[in-house]
Amino acid sequence: MSGPTTSSRSTTRAKPATRRNTLPGRLSPGMACDTAFRIIARRHLDAVIAQHDGTCRGDPEALHQIRIALTHLRTAIRFFSPIVDDALRPHVWAELKWLNGQLGMVRDLDVAIERVVAESGDELAVVAELQHWDEKRAESHRLLARALQSARYRRLVEQTSTWIESGPWSTRRSKEAIRLRRRTLAEHAMERLTEWETRLLKKARKLRNLDVEKRHKLRLLNKRLTYSIESLQDLFAAETPTKHKSILKQLRKAQRALGQLNDDARGQALAASLNGAGLGAAGRFRNRKREKKLLRTASVAYRKLDKAKPLRSSDLAPGSEPEV
Repeated sequence: MSGPTTSSRSTTRAKPATRRNTLPGRLSPGMACDTAFRIIARRHLDAVIAQHDGTCRGDPEALHQIRIALTHLRTAIRFFSPIVDDALRPHVWAELKWLNGQLGMVRDLDVAIERVVAESGDELAVVAELQHWDEKRAESHRLLARALQSARYRRLVEQTSTWIESGPWSTRRSKEAIRLRRRTLAEHAMERLTEWETRLLKKARKLRNLDVEKRHKLRLLNKRLTYSIESLQDLFAAETPTKHKSILKQLRKAQRALGQLNDDARGQALAASLNGAGLGAAGRFRNRKREKKLLRTASVAYRKLDKAKPLRSSDLAPGSEPEV
């Protein structure tokens, strides 16, 4: 299905709400949490918007990037949840979850098709199987493009932008709410990163005994920690970049391995849903040797992460005065 014309795209493309405040270009350790949240959330919402047209046209890379940006945005909301917890947050969260679901099916199909192509020759049976995959991908993309051009998507972008800028969380007058907004980013970040890393490593010790669903939840915890550290890159002192890069290296290794295991599970489920694709379609995603190798890779990464020294406030760049 061809994408919408340029003129139609211009009328359906959602734009963020008008922004009142000019924010610093970079994060700093002494920055107030409300300012930091706005900077990070705006970056990722802007990245979602930037990939909208390419995703509507069916570009797999644009789809991949919009999903990454959306996951970063959702992670930022989780990361700053004590600060931004207000009556509107559940609605914002539900709409972002809806969008993620719309994107997820097509992305899962893209990954599965890449796997089929990479592991197959040009046998007639494979060519026929790919026709079924492509038909399912085309159908799913039609539904995705419709969602991205809908009034619901436009409202999502506008309402999320407004909430980031001036949601009820930003004006609550209780002493605790004010304290949390004015708390330094360094203090909040170190507390949150430590909490999430501790939880991740505790669950990772049981990795080999986890079923597919629990392994998927471990992967989400891993991604949450990884994306949070990536969003906070501005904070780390230029003279001591080694520690946080080493931590990110192990997190990314584990995430890739767990991601491939999750792709295999999704591939099996999607292949089973293909009409007339043949019994071998789901079988190509079942490989016990590959599963053992990926589990071993993730386990080694977690052991190295467990032995590494955790991030400390001393790893951050020199602080500045809190911005309120």
